[in-house]
Amino acid sequence: MIGPIKAIVEVENDSYAIAQLAQTTLRSVCGQAELDELLSAREEINAKLQEILDTHTDPWGIKVANVELKHIDLPQEMQRAMAKQAEAERERRAKVINAEGEFQAADRLAAAAKIIDQYPTAIQLRYLQTMREMSAEHNTTTIFPLPLDLFRPFMKLVDKADKE
Repeated sequence: MIGPIKAIVEVENDSYAIAQLAQTTLRSVCGQAELDELLSAREEINAKLQEILDTHTDPWGIKVANVELKHIDLPQEMQRAMAKQAEAERERRAKVINAEGEFQAADRLAAAAKIIDQYPTAIQLRYLQTMREMSAEHNTTTIFPLPLDLFRPFMKLVDKADKE
C-alpha cells in the first residue's frame, strides 16, 4: 500500500475489492485476446492486466506491483479444437515436406535423364547393376525385360552376315 489511509477510507475491504477487480479485469482482457495470443503472449497480457489494475487501485492508495497469469483453464471443446488445429498444422507440414521431397526427386531424375541422354551406355550399366541387385535377393523367380539396345550390336552382325 502506498496510501494506507486512502485504502481504509476509499474502499471497505481492499483485499476483496482487489480480488473482484482482478477477476473481472482478467475475464475482460482474456476475452478480448485471441487464443494464440493467450497462449504465447503472457508477458504482454500480464503487463496489460497490471496497468489496468494499478490504474483502478491507485485512487484507493494501493499499488499493484506485479501480475502473473499462470494457468488458463480452457473448456473441453476449445481443447479439442486446439488439438484439431495442431493436427491439421502437423499434416500441412508433412505434406509440404513430402512435396519438397517429390520435387527434389523429380529434379534428380531429370538430371539423371540428361546424363543418360548424353551417355547412352549409362543406362546399360544401370541395367546391369539392377540385375546384380535383383540376383542378390535370392528370389526363386526373376523376370526381367531385355532392352533391345543390348541386342542391336548382334542384330547388326546378323544383318551384315545375311548381306554377305
